[in-house]
Amino acid sequence: MSSQPSPVPPAPSDPRGEDDGTLERAQRLTDVITRLRRALRSSIRTDYPWESLPMAQVELLQTLAAAPLRVGELAARQRLAPNTVSGLVGKLLDAGFVDRQPDPGDRRTARIALTDAGRRQLRDWQLAHERRLAAALESLGDTDREAVMNALPGLELLARALTTPDDRPL
Repeated sequence: MSSQPSPVPPAPSDPRGEDDGTLERAQRLTDVITRLRRALRSSIRTDYPWESLPMAQVELLQTLAAAPLRVGELAARQRLAPNTVSGLVGKLLDAGFVDRQPDPGDRRTARIALTDAGRRQLRDWQLAHERRLAAALESLGDTDREAVMNALPGLELLARALTTPDDRPL
């Protein structure tokens, strides 16, 4: 056997077209999304200063708004470890925002469901975000506001493409 290191193979060309500026556009989009999320998280304290839920807990409440789920299902949807979700659920249980309900299909497990207090908390959080976004949109000129609104269908398709199991657009 030879003791020489094997050569590093060249990076394969990307069939998705990243050589034509796609990667740069994706980097710009990532940066904008990151800044928007950060701005929303910090600005909510202006309209909703008593809000203390970490974003991970808010995202669990948002997921549970559709229907009760088992911890494993929540973990899969949030792409988190089950023990991480169990810890988050424990904090939401302590706060009274969720409760455990018997799973009709398996009496050994429970489903996590929003309580009325959890629904109110989520609704208040969403309204505060909507007010902040509405004010920010109103601060834009007509052309820029229209450009943002016109981008929504494409952003919705992008979000859907990112959530399909094999990352294919629907």
